[in-house]
Amino acid sequence: MTDAGPESAMRERWAPPANWPAVSHAKVRAMLTAPGQPFEMETVAIAGRPTRVWKNALPTLRAIVEASRAHGDTLCTIYRDERVSYEAGFRATAALARHLRECGIEKGDRVALAMRNLPEWPVAFFAITALGAICVPINAWWTAEELAFGLGDSGSKAIICDAERWVRVSEIRDNLPDLETCIVSRAEAPLEGARRLEDILGTSDAWANLPDQSLPPADIAPDDDATIFYTSGTTGNPKGALGSHRSICTNVLSSKYNLAFAPLRRGEMPPEPEPKTVLLVIPLFHVTACSAAMVGYFVSGHTMVFMHHWDAEEAMRIIERERVNLTGGVPTIAWQLLDHPARGDYDLSSLELITYGGAPAAPELVRRIHDEFGAAPGSGWGMTETMATVTGHVAEDYLNRPDSCGPPVAVADLKIMSLDGTRELPVGEVGELYAFGPMVAKGYWNRPDATAESFVDGWMRTGDLARLDEEGFCYIVDRAKDMVIRGGENIYSSEVENVLYEHPAVSDAAVIGLPHRQLGEEPAAVVHLASGESASEAELQEWVAARLAHFKVPVRIAFTDDTLPRNANGKILKKDLRGLFETAD
Repeated sequence: MTDAGPESAMRERWAPPANWPAVSHAKVRAMLTAPGQPFEMETVAIAGRPTRVWKNALPTLRAIVEASRAHGDTLCTIYRDERVSYEAGFRATAALARHLRECGIEKGDRVALAMRNLPEWPVAFFAITALGAICVPINAWWTAEELAFGLGDSGSKAIICDAERWVRVSEIRDNLPDLETCIVSRAEAPLEGARRLEDILGTSDAWANLPDQSLPPADIAPDDDATIFYTSGTTGNPKGALGSHRSICTNVLSSKYNLAFAPLRRGEMPPEPEPKTVLLVIPLFHVTACSAAMVGYFVSGHTMVFMHHWDAEEAMRIIERERVNLTGGVPTIAWQLLDHPARGDYDLSSLELITYGGAPAAPELVRRIHDEFGAAPGSGWGMTETMATVTGHVAEDYLNRPDSCGPPVAVADLKIMSLDGTRELPVGEVGELYAFGPMVAKGYWNRPDATAESFVDGWMRTGDLARLDEEGFCYIVDRAKDMVIRGGENIYSSEVENVLYEHPAVSDAAVIGLPHRQLGEEPAAVVHLASGESASEAELQEWVAARLAHFKVPVRIAFTDDTLPRNANGKILKKDLRGLFETAD
């Protein structure tokens, strides 16, 4: 099938300058990847398959954190009144790594990391991975039951968490025999069965006074296991995508590659890199924040500003006070900044780039970022199984194709396959998107069945329906996977449906996504009640909220007198259900 795409309407609203593009996309790519250039490539064997890689990429996360010491007194993180330099952060990382080694953590051991964005998050992440252990970033919004699954499935030997997460973890600790070591940050109450992180490192303002010591010895190769990020499937329990050091380190140069494109397309030389201040508001347990952002910032020497929780006006205060240059993450952030009634009260002129992925964005948003903030808009596509960045574009290329997520970076390949996976489709036709490259995860942890289904000869079957244009720009047109994306958070319909089915009054249920201007989508449910049973919308919402993270709770629930419509194969015809909510409006 073909899809002409709606980009033509947006192009009429943004008129490219007369001299743009000054250089073709193909020529820019050739310039950036030429021998001797920062983005030069070479071919290596990964799992026996020849694969293009960035020749100049740092080989491991250990190498990245060691190199970050060169940034010295440059601020690494800002959180409220806490300011931590790269040197202080490294000293804390080395001290924590040595403590973990004393606790028996060795190469290949899994160590969970569950906390909100705090200065100790990157310290813990690099301390774990610098030992050759596998970091398991856990969704901090998960319930105790969900945390129990992630910790048990990964076989985590230790956990580093904040006090909020410890309340939940302590409830399930007795059911996790592999969990030997628990370290808790910012705990005010006495701990039973855990040690305070501050007793190991001190508070963040004291990290600069820690001993100047090296990381413990570790033998780590680029393709060794580094991380397990959990992502849900359309059925069953979440799956852990196993990433290598190469997978995550690839993103450092991939992000820089995308940013270098815009000036060259104008016929200008890219500016000399310089440290920026970034308001990083998306959770670090997402690959977008961890892999596509934080790890690269350690190479560039950027300063990351964290927030306790997202609030648009507080974000504007921070942007003004800290002279923030970059922000974004998901489209929701940009929408709320643009539409906030107090926006005119703050000086946001320091913003240079607002970039995001993780959720579809309206073309209107791209134009407004450019027109109202005077900042460059940027977008990209990736997924947990690709450790984030596969495609991307910024500035004029994004304004010119606002419904595209950009072309693949030079070390990545995309192809569009027929839905049965038997043939590659030509340019312009819609099919399932497959991705290949050094960023692709090694497979799913302890799930050979799911790995065999989704990872085919090194290619990741994304489950997204997409098309490619003549220049290789990718357009995601739909999702084959039954999923709602709310502000960058994946909500798998079957998971919520299964919880609804557990309610004694529910005999049939389906979850769909309703369009939302800022969040992209919100979950809604259609329910048929069993004969003689009754339940209200509020009752069912409370039922789900008691069992799943809050962002998975349907914002609206419609009731139908009949069982839900299905096709001949018994699959619910979800496209027929959205009309129920339009009628309700």
